[in-house]
Amino acid sequence: MLPTLLVAVVVGYLLGALPLAVQISRRLGVDIFSVGTGLTGASNVLHTVGKAPALFVLLGDMGKGALAVILAGFIGVEGPWLLLPAGAAIAGQWRSVFTGFRGGDGLATLGGGTIALFPVLGSISVAVGMAVALGGQRMPYTSLMGIVMGYTTLVALSMAYPYDTALALGNGGLAGLVLAYALVGHRRRRNASAWDEMEDLEEANGAPERSGTSS
Repeated sequence: MLPTLLVAVVVGYLLGALPLAVQISRRLGVDIFSVGTGLTGASNVLHTVGKAPALFVLLGDMGKGALAVILAGFIGVEGPWLLLPAGAAIAGQWRSVFTGFRGGDGLATLGGGTIALFPVLGSISVAVGMAVALGGQRMPYTSLMGIVMGYTTLVALSMAYPYDTALALGNGGLAGLVLAYALVGHRRRRNASAWDEMEDLEEANGAPERSGTSS
């Protein structure tokens, strides 16, 4: 079981690490790391490249998470162990070996893995999460709110219907990791932006003094 599980984890990571957003954006003349949030997710592609490229990235990132789980099941990984290749795909999306260990938040990859683990209930839950995220575009942290609502829906449905509640709770662990990773990233980018604005303000305030001294 261990060699099979290791193969599934490695394959899951490599699938998640595939730099779809980077390649699609680059073909359109955009360096995704230098625009917007600097993340390789569909949201950043939507705001900096376009709707059609963002749709391709969204479907591709979801497909990476789903394929990691499907291939793992095909080679014999079962039950809660399927959470490991799903988590590996998310880790690959976070820190891709193909892009200098840069990546995205892993939201879409989590969604794809969830659908593969729970084909019916997962699809409903992901649809709820996406509806929340898209419906609150003008509100802060809409993607993170989508994770919370999607996972809440999954647990509620798995308890209401005869399904593997333990697996749903385990998937919640992955959702919690993605949520925490995204929150830390949001805070880091906000602090970096505030620091840059402070430096720009200091430079602007110091410019007249320097010009007056030189004259």
